[in-house]
Amino acid sequence: MLGTNTTALSLSYTATGYTNSQRTEESQCIIRDYRLLLILSVTIGVCLCGLVENGMVMWFLGFHMKKSPFTVYILNLAIADFSLLLFLLVIFSLYITIAISCSRLYIFSTYLLIYLFLLWYFTSMYLLTAVSMERCLSVLFPIWYRCHRPKCLSAVICGVLWAFSGLLVCLVLLNCYAFFNISCQKIFQNIGIVNFLIFSFFPFLSNLTLFIKLRYGSQRRHPGKLYVAILLNVIFFFAFGFPLSAMMFLESIIPLNIFYTHISYLMASLNSSINPIIYFLVGSYRQRRFQGPVKDAFHRVFAEKVMCEESSRGPRDTAVETTV
Repeated sequence: MLGTNTTALSLSYTATGYTNSQRTEESQCIIRDYRLLLILSVTIGVCLCGLVENGMVMWFLGFHMKKSPFTVYILNLAIADFSLLLFLLVIFSLYITIAISCSRLYIFSTYLLIYLFLLWYFTSMYLLTAVSMERCLSVLFPIWYRCHRPKCLSAVICGVLWAFSGLLVCLVLLNCYAFFNISCQKIFQNIGIVNFLIFSFFPFLSNLTLFIKLRYGSQRRHPGKLYVAILLNVIFFFAFGFPLSAMMFLESIIPLNIFYTHISYLMASLNSSINPIIYFLVGSYRQRRFQGPVKDAFHRVFAEKVMCEESSRGPRDTAVETTV
């Protein structure tokens, strides 16, 4: 089994401040656990596919789609996922190629890059929460959303979330290093709890409840393709993205096997790679089968306006909606 001292990506390093550098230098660098090597190889394959998929979303939304409140969120989410996947691809490739040579390049580079990973991971989580909450507001308060919502709200929220994630990562960095690990474990415990309650469980529960209400309530309405895509994004994040936050919380309390830590990284890469697939499948699903090219599927998803109220309004209201 590969020891925890040979894997700088373990979140336990982040929680403990990487204080045991001498033991790291003396550890063996040869990969002995072939299960771990398999997990790393699969993660690299997922990252390669995810980079292509998110690149297509970024290309489409950046150059072939008119900006709307929701496409701004989706574009920033694709950028965060692309960056996260690129990090995992680089760092795991370095690990496989350099670990057997006992080079310090991997160890020292990971100390810095692990915080970039947290930046993109947190930003992706917070952006997904923001877009899902705004989608719920557009359904629950359609008049306010169409008439009083600030035009630049999406861009402002995205900027605030990027800045908030950066400040949070800087806070973790300072407390884990500059202040000699006085409150590092406590910070990771608090981050894990907040991420679960506010940015994982609450969006999952609220979106699922609203979807059930729209589909099976007294006034049934079709939620629209964009809302279905956002709901699926939240569900898959709860299934694949949240386990990494759980690992962060558990690593600050008890030591965990490095194999499970890398499983959580694999699931995080799956979460960042699956969103473009969701957009394509939801956009291409017509007449009980999937059809059409990728570009048309993306257009059918992202060109939607606030659809949940369209069935209960006339053409005049629908025309007003196109100005949002």
